[in-house]
Amino acid sequence: MKIGLIIAIERELKSFLNNGSDIKSYTVSNRTVYETKIGNHEIYAMKSGYGIIDASSATQLLITKYSCELIVNFGVTGALQTGLKVEDLFVVRKACNYDYDVSPIDPVKEHQYEEFRDEFIPLDDGYIDFVKSIYPNIKEAVVASGGRFIEKKVDKISLNNLGCNICDMEIAGIARVCFLCGVKCLSIKCISDTFEGDGGDFNKNVIASAERAFSVLLNLLQKL
Repeated sequence: MKIGLIIAIERELKSFLNNGSDIKSYTVSNRTVYETKIGNHEIYAMKSGYGIIDASSATQLLITKYSCELIVNFGVTGALQTGLKVEDLFVVRKACNYDYDVSPIDPVKEHQYEEFRDEFIPLDDGYIDFVKSIYPNIKEAVVASGGRFIEKKVDKISLNNLGCNICDMEIAGIARVCFLCGVKCLSIKCISDTFEGDGGDFNKNVIASAERAFSVLLNLLQKL
């Protein structure tokens, strides 16, 4: 299977680059694509950069140019509620683009795209079930996804009130592009900053949390 791997930032990318695989790299449309094999799969990986816009464009490139049948995202995430710990692992069930709102002009809820029944963009149930068959204790995530690093508690509480338990800056864009292209999507996340944490905790924990998320993903890809 051809699998596209979207990685947000350099510190997360290192866990992929250091996994021991034979990796080739080349430039496409001013962006670096990394090609390797994991298990029986052809892997095309990109560092997208922060945010929904960059992640969406990277996703579209991997689907259009390499005909990827599955897009996988892994990386770190922030907690929106108490009780979640650094290096807690999640498989993403659905995501909300909290920056999106056309409800003043269209008959939809706040943050809802018209193609969906509510404000959440679903990821693929079959791959979620596969992950849980290998890691039965992994938590499920509902992600608040948007263009800001969420640090203030008031913002965390607001996003938690939307029904989200973690936050990131990419997965809503990745999942949205996958839906439009008819491609399946999977995401594995690991906590880097807790509800009480901030950007300093992110910087302290991002490398170890990204490595933990990738170790899970690597095992999944080898079994897929």
